[in-house]
Amino acid sequence: MSLSDTAKLLSIENLKMHFPVREGILLRTGAYNRAVDGVSLSIGPGETVGLVGESGCGKSTLGRCIVRLYDITEGDIQFEGTSISGMKGKALLPYRQQIQMMFQDPMESLNSRHTVGDILEEPFIVQKLGDSPWRKQRVAELLDIVGLPARSTSRYPFEFSGGQRQRIGIARSIATNPKLVVCDEPVSALDVSIQSQILNLLIDLQREFQLSYLFIAHDLAVVKHISDRIAIMYLGKIVESGDSDEIYRNPRHPYTRSLISAVPIANPHHRANRQVLEGDVPSPIDPPSGCSFHPRCPHVKDRCKHDVPKLRNLADAHNIACHFDLD
Repeated sequence: MSLSDTAKLLSIENLKMHFPVREGILLRTGAYNRAVDGVSLSIGPGETVGLVGESGCGKSTLGRCIVRLYDITEGDIQFEGTSISGMKGKALLPYRQQIQMMFQDPMESLNSRHTVGDILEEPFIVQKLGDSPWRKQRVAELLDIVGLPARSTSRYPFEFSGGQRQRIGIARSIATNPKLVVCDEPVSALDVSIQSQILNLLIDLQREFQLSYLFIAHDLAVVKHISDRIAIMYLGKIVESGDSDEIYRNPRHPYTRSLISAVPIANPHHRANRQVLEGDVPSPIDPPSGCSFHPRCPHVKDRCKHDVPKLRNLADAHNIACHFDLD
C-alpha cells in the first residue's frame, strides 16, 4: 500500500517481529515465531486502513509494534517523516501522545481497581498536561463526547456494560488528541446492535477530530463499512491491498476470495458460492517454503512451493503477492 511521501502520516517498511521460542531446561532459543514477517504499508491523514486476516496471522502484533509496545526485530516505522523504530524511554513520549491504541477487550485493558475518572485522567498525568481542575474538566468533556454521563467518573469498569466499557476505552484513546489510533478488533466482543453504535461513533470522531485509523478485524463486512483501503494479512505478510470497494468488487488473491465468500449476505434467497479453504493455518514458527499460502491454495503450482511472491502493483494501487494473477 503506498501514498506519496508528502501524504503519509505513518509509513512502515519491511517490518518484522520475531519472538524467540525457548526450549529445554536452559531455555535456549531453538526457533522464532515469525508473527510479522516483512510488512510494508502506509496511512494518510484522516484515512482508515483496514487490516484483515484469520486469528493468529499477526494483525494485533503489527498494531502493538506501531504503538511501540514491542521493540521490532527489523524494519522501520516512520511517523510524520521521523523514524521511531529505535526510540526508547522519554524520546518516545511525544509520539505516544500522537499514536494511541484501542484494545479488543476493554475489561482487560481498563484497570478494574481505578475509577473511570482516574483511568481517563492518567494520560494527562503521564504526559504532564494541565493542572488538576483542567484534567477533571477534560475528563467530563471526554465522557460527553462518547455518550456517557458525567457521573461515570466515580464508577468502576465492572459497573458498565460491554458497549459502555468500549466507549470508555475510546475516550481514553482520544484523550491526548492523537493523530493516529490503532483499533485492535474494537467491536468483535460486542453484540451486533452495539457494534453498529461503536462503529458510527468512531466514524463521527474521525470526522470531528481528523483522526486516522488502523482498523484491525477478522470480519470483512465490518472493515468495508469503515475503511478507505484494506490490507489482507496471512501468516505475517500482506498478500493483497487496495481500495476498499476494489478489494470487494475484484479480489485477486485466492485467500481474499475465500474471506469475501464467507461474508454473510442478508438475503434468504441468495446462495453463496463459498470458497472453503482446506487445511489449517501453518505455524509461524515453521512457515512453509515459497508462498506461505501454497499448502491451502486451490491454484498452487510448482513455483509457489519455492519462490516467495513479492507484493506487486496491478492497477490503481491494487497490490497482490501472488505468482499468478487470477482472472
